[in-house]
Amino acid sequence: MSNGFLKVAGEKVVDGKGNSVILRGAGLGGWMNMENFITGYPGHEFQHRAAMLKVLGKEKQEFFFDKFLEYFFQDADAKFFASLGLNCIRLPFNYRHFEDDMNPRVLKESGFKHLDRVIDLETDENLCAKHNIYTILDMHTTPGGQNPDWHSDSGSSYAAFWDHKDHQDRTLWLWEQIAAHYKDNTWVAGYNPLNEPCDPEHWRLPAFYDRLEPALRKIDPNHILWLDGNTFAMEWRYFDHVLPNSVYALHDYSLMGFPTGDRFKGSADQLAKIEQQFLRKCSFMQERKVPGWNGEFGPVYSDPRMDSDAEEINQERYNLLGAQLAVYDKYQIPWSIWLYKDIGVQGMVYTDPDGLWNKTIQPFLEKKRALQLDAWGKYPSKEVADVIEPLAKWMDSIAPEATKTYPTSWPTQRHLVRNTIETFLAQSFAVEFANLFKDFTMEQLDEAAKSFSFERCKQRGGLNKIMSDHAEIHKKNAAA
Repeated sequence: MSNGFLKVAGEKVVDGKGNSVILRGAGLGGWMNMENFITGYPGHEFQHRAAMLKVLGKEKQEFFFDKFLEYFFQDADAKFFASLGLNCIRLPFNYRHFEDDMNPRVLKESGFKHLDRVIDLETDENLCAKHNIYTILDMHTTPGGQNPDWHSDSGSSYAAFWDHKDHQDRTLWLWEQIAAHYKDNTWVAGYNPLNEPCDPEHWRLPAFYDRLEPALRKIDPNHILWLDGNTFAMEWRYFDHVLPNSVYALHDYSLMGFPTGDRFKGSADQLAKIEQQFLRKCSFMQERKVPGWNGEFGPVYSDPRMDSDAEEINQERYNLLGAQLAVYDKYQIPWSIWLYKDIGVQGMVYTDPDGLWNKTIQPFLEKKRALQLDAWGKYPSKEVADVIEPLAKWMDSIAPEATKTYPTSWPTQRHLVRNTIETFLAQSFAVEFANLFKDFTMEQLDEAAKSFSFERCKQRGGLNKIMSDHAEIHKKNAAA
């Protein structure tokens, strides 16, 4: 049994008995909010689903995606997760599970089917609660898209959420429905209303939170709000007050954990940079003396089939992760690594390279890598650079204002790649990917989906040991 609702008390999160609770765990990315690099398709989730519908037909498409959601997280996953000493899973979801753009503000109750199964709500499985795992509900994708990246599933780099009040109103309405559904569930640690919001004007994000908080409190006065900062959860401009019973969230990725960044060697300068980067992102929380939460971080990993020095690279990535977790231990901040399960890029658990899913899509993955169709974990490509770099240089020379385009941390080259390769070009391959499954029978589709079941997956031992070791440190700190 839980010890009641979690709540904010000063700079800590405590349970109903006043015991300090430091949440540590992972995000279940790729499940109810699919992402291209996590499961292998190109472009955006809604395009992937549409292509699979076109190729497979309605019956087979619906069967496959339902089985995918079922196999992706089951009791064996929850049991393994808890065995590492982890106590919280962040559950990203796409608003389209609960509402159709062509039928807005009409709740699709079917959206709760798998969410309830994983959380704990009058089901036969009660997966997370059964294993004493809290859950944080994360709206990863909103109407209109709250950021310019692929994971907001808008199909473009335009975050229309900020310019259309109706997108914001629909998001608030949907959170009201979700809060009504889970308001009495003490294993839900709270709500993460927007993932990595990117408001070019900055002030509209805290203004939206100011609207959302009292609306949800009327329905659900107990659950914590886990509020991301602006610009991919890294900036706090116009955040001039603290909302009650709220934790403020940063995301703390290091470029040293990616193929295009410097390799991590553990130098004094690199270690100092890790801590300085973290402290900059959590400055608001420290100044206001409110709890902070690192909602995403973590390196990607090298594939030994593609990189001859994969073992050395991955050890460097483990060392980087350990250095980051040492910083989080120092400041006793709760965290949720990205991510739990995928096809072998970043997950704690990953699909078998010799399983049906991976064997079916492997040639396509090699094409995606060569063309840089995915942003996450991409490798340098001379072919792409030879096209994009001269164009970016020309644009910067004739339109200096282009260099100031939000997000300003993106150079013109990044904006170009996002708008051309990762959007226009990537979606052009959606049907090609779906055609890989064109002749699959129902039984084969079931087997393909079952590739994501825990029993069929591999475990990334180096990553999981580090996670478990630092979860134990957190447990001791919480008890102190």
